[in-house]
Amino acid sequence: MERSKNALRTGLFTDAMPDRTLAEVAGWAAGTGLIQDLELGVGGYSPVPHCAPDELLGHPDAIRRLKETVEQAGLGISALNVSGNPLHPNPELARPHDADLRKAIRLAAELGVDRVVAMSGCPGAGPSDRIAPHFSGGAWLPDFDGIAEWQWRERVAPYWSELSAFARREHPSLLICFELHPGTYVYNVGTFTLIRQLGSNLGVNLDPSHFFWQSMDPLAIVKALGDDLGHVHGKDTTLHPQPTKLNGVLDNRWPNPPEEMPWNFSTVGRGHDREWWGRFVALLRDRGFSGTISIEYEDPFVSAEESVLESAQLLAAVTRN
Repeated sequence: MERSKNALRTGLFTDAMPDRTLAEVAGWAAGTGLIQDLELGVGGYSPVPHCAPDELLGHPDAIRRLKETVEQAGLGISALNVSGNPLHPNPELARPHDADLRKAIRLAAELGVDRVVAMSGCPGAGPSDRIAPHFSGGAWLPDFDGIAEWQWRERVAPYWSELSAFARREHPSLLICFELHPGTYVYNVGTFTLIRQLGSNLGVNLDPSHFFWQSMDPLAIVKALGDDLGHVHGKDTTLHPQPTKLNGVLDNRWPNPPEEMPWNFSTVGRGHDREWWGRFVALLRDRGFSGTISIEYEDPFVSAEESVLESAQLLAAVTRN
């Protein structure tokens, strides 16, 4: 996708419609008259409904057919999404996510796509941990002391130094865009600033929804990371004051039952109004971002078609101003 200065595009992460073929999703998206790009899930946590790397890598005819499906609808491909946990302490779980990430990088090269959306992953709490990731989110208890430092030194930095070099060899123009997501090691400005030192091809996929519920300011984050923004997700968060008063934003039942949660992901504009999204888009432009705001559907109260269309209408309105 050619990126012109200050031209923002509206896109769709096609995992929103997993029961439709890629041709059907592309046709529906084009029919809205609002969506210009598709983001395709290719591994990690994605069910890979529309773009299977094993069927495409090394198969020029399959690559051509996929590209024709998208282009004939008048759309582009903004990114491949391979968000997962290649640092999982259980090797049986880490290995396939690592393989998916490497396949995504090679596939992006074959498709001519210059953005891959990923997550940093999260290791265990120490060298003998093989059960589950340990997100060291700032607890003061002495049991948690030093875990984040060990994770960085022994797992995160070695892995991403090598992966950055791998990506540079396979696809020199690629930017790997970390989704700053709680539960992964790289989830805020401080942790991204740390990992950014490992490679110039490491950037950010900025999703405001993950910041709202943590009392972080997406506008301040755009200002801080503007030069490193490679991709953006369009997703909102609705905060519910009464459940928050009782259980706080760290309610460990999230996301269910959604009607009792302190917050839920929501359709663009339902958590924060058009004025906020207008300021967000204006700031992206001011910081030189000229890519795609890709709608990610995760609203538990609205159907996919309704949510995507409503989100696209609001984003199109504010990006045209």
